[in-house]
Amino acid sequence: MLSVHCAAETLLRGGVIAYPTEGVFGLGCLPDKFDAVCRVLDIKQRSWHKGLILIGAHAGQFDSWIELPEGTSLPALDLQHPTTWVVPASDRVLPVVRGDHSTLAVRITSNPVAAAICDTVDSPLVSTSANLSGKVVARNGFILRRQFGTLVDYLVPGDCGPASGPSEIRDLMSGQTLRPGHK
Repeated sequence: MLSVHCAAETLLRGGVIAYPTEGVFGLGCLPDKFDAVCRVLDIKQRSWHKGLILIGAHAGQFDSWIELPEGTSLPALDLQHPTTWVVPASDRVLPVVRGDHSTLAVRITSNPVAAAICDTVDSPLVSTSANLSGKVVARNGFILRRQFGTLVDYLVPGDCGPASGPSEIRDLMSGQTLRPGHK
């Protein structure tokens, strides 16, 4: 898929992309590219103190980014109800990604375009909703292009799905729901 390869090349050069995820379009970059992470935060007008989410195509992509206690693993992917898990972060995670937390929010993506991008760059991606902080989230390509077309390096074509909005966020250690998801 040409668009996946264009997105991967953009990311590997330290660029920022807008791309479809399970429920909304996301803004993202590679999590180890400090300048790109700062650009994502600037575009979104979001404080770095809040932290960001990483998405991956499979749990193994998070191995060097998280430090789960012995005998603990990320739950299996739920295609109908995407869940973002808050887990202990490794020392590799940049403070601008982690925010003011010792934890990191991660999700195995069920969106085929997002998963293909993660597989192509062999890395998780920063994933934050494509909206200005506190404003309506882009759920279609027209709104995405209008709001972010000149702000990102590449707009990845594709459809959001299978969810109808942002993912649920839960703490893996306590099981506590931090943000309810859209069903």
